[in-house]
Amino acid sequence: MSVVQSPRAQNRAAIRVQLIDDSAVVRGLTRRWLTGLDDIELIVVSADGMQGVADAIKHKPDIIILDVEMPRMDGLEALPHLRRAAPKAKIIMASTLTHKGANVTIQALSKGATDYLPKPDSSQLGGADAYRDALIGKVRVLGRADEAARPSPAPIPLRPQSFQPNQAPRPAIQIPSKPELRKPPLRWTRPNAIVVASSTGGPQALQALLPELCRKTDLPILVVQHMPPTFTSILADHLNATCSHTVKEGEKNEPVQSKHIYIAPGGFHMTVDGQGASRKIGLNEDPQVNFCRPAADVLFNSAARTYGAALTAVVLTGMGADGCQGVATIVDQGGRSFVQDQETSVVWGMPGAVFNSGLAHSIHPLKEIAEAVGKSLHGV
Repeated sequence: MSVVQSPRAQNRAAIRVQLIDDSAVVRGLTRRWLTGLDDIELIVVSADGMQGVADAIKHKPDIIILDVEMPRMDGLEALPHLRRAAPKAKIIMASTLTHKGANVTIQALSKGATDYLPKPDSSQLGGADAYRDALIGKVRVLGRADEAARPSPAPIPLRPQSFQPNQAPRPAIQIPSKPELRKPPLRWTRPNAIVVASSTGGPQALQALLPELCRKTDLPILVVQHMPPTFTSILADHLNATCSHTVKEGEKNEPVQSKHIYIAPGGFHMTVDGQGASRKIGLNEDPQVNFCRPAADVLFNSAARTYGAALTAVVLTGMGADGCQGVATIVDQGGRSFVQDQETSVVWGMPGAVFNSGLAHSIHPLKEIAEAVGKSLHGV
């Protein structure tokens, strides 16, 4: 154990962080990055999971950064002990970009870890800087209850110039001065597909939503979860074990079928194109959208072009506003939108952006979304 001495040791306003990592290099870098920040205090550094649990009992941190692969007690084994030791702490899993690291990370997320952070390897130029920035950003968002709950500013949901509707343009969508639920479309259209967006807290939310949604419909479900390569593949495998539908990463030119859930592969934008039985998955490596690839806006816009009004969108927990512009396109075409509520979201950025833009037809706690979507598929 290494207790970090800080001139702000008595500053309870700072986010109190514990690092558990067996790498001396990572411990040294993290100490250097966090030292001197006014709003973050690294209070204790632990060299393995066993010591980390003892330190968490003593120091009660707000945030725990937990390595996955460690001697004596690895991150997955330590996780339930840490949740008991510091029940109010948010736990960020720090994992290498390997199959083993990704697998353990997804297991940890399903067992209650709050978020994850992929560690760069030594071959990635500039990877340490990107990791530092992502680490500090996640600590700040997750460590502040008010920040985690506060929605992102409502963007202006304009239809992209590249989007060509299959009908005459409608009037511009009016954004209300005071957020409120949008009225359902006057003319109900039976949906032919469901699109889902999620980010921070998304793996847990998907694990809760998708098995229940499979019980409500056989429609194809297309999902964007912000994750790097390898992680999306492992996520699909874990979801496939709990869903009655086939869950897999989308593949280029793959036909879109009922009773299938397609996860956008990390590093690729996923689209859906075509008509009727000829609808197919598309993948591309176009520039990031909303700093993401895959991006929900890319999928949502292509799905709106393909399905028109016969489309339902669900936006789950996540930082930022990805998906909001795509929901605007879907709503503009006559489709329906559902968002996760603030109380059950880890971060109410993405669903909050949709709600604050006046684009949400319905808002629900996570456990009630599948039931609400199921009823809407039958015109209720």
